[in-house]
Amino acid sequence: MEATAAAPPQRGPKQGRSLHRFANPGRFLRLSGAVLPWLAAAGAALTTVGLVWGLFIAPADWQQGDAVRIMYVHVPAAWLASAGYFALALCSVLSLVWRHPLADLAAAEIGPVGAGFTALCLLTGSIWGKPMWGAWWVWDARLTSVLVLFFLYLGHVALVRAFDDPQRGYRSGAILALIGVVNLPIIKFSVDWWNTLHQPATISFTGAPTMSLGMLWPLLFAALGYTLVFAATVLARTRAAVMERRIRALLMARASEVAA
Repeated sequence: MEATAAAPPQRGPKQGRSLHRFANPGRFLRLSGAVLPWLAAAGAALTTVGLVWGLFIAPADWQQGDAVRIMYVHVPAAWLASAGYFALALCSVLSLVWRHPLADLAAAEIGPVGAGFTALCLLTGSIWGKPMWGAWWVWDARLTSVLVLFFLYLGHVALVRAFDDPQRGYRSGAILALIGVVNLPIIKFSVDWWNTLHQPATISFTGAPTMSLGMLWPLLFAALGYTLVFAATVLARTRAAVMERRIRALLMARASEVAA
């Protein structure tokens, strides 16, 4: 009889295979260890340049005066608050759909960092609002939706750590993160949809910026620096979580050998 070759094992979609290339903890630790120092150094340098340029060199606003300088701290933090939550939601999709083993760890570490940037956004926004609006806080649509974002971050941080089984916590946190994504367009378009005290966006992809280049460039430097610092912090925390998991597995294996 003619021999029939066994059918080759079925492979997943190409994008799934490419995503799992970096799922190996050893490969992740090697690659992230090489990238992390450069990422952190570039983020620190750009943030320093942007803040020094904006706080001490850039011109004051003709209407707000020197009070506008807090913009160089506040606006990048606001951008990263929303961008960080988008990254959190993306990790949740990778976890729920493709079961990427590092996505859960990354999501768990994005939560505290994103909450910190959101808290910085709210704090500096209140400081900026006091001389402009005469109050530390108003229930403005933009401010309220960012406050909701802060609570979503805190909820995710608490939820992923609320179960004895880590996988249940990761799955519950991923579902919460995806539900909370609906708040991102509300934050973005709140100043357009409602009559708010918050000023509209000064930078958009469809039109020219409404600020001078002397103020725009330091803001962009600070925003890029904040982004790299955010990424470096999350990467460092994820590396620590991976190493902690590996150490825990080794200790459990050694305990099993001793018990046997």
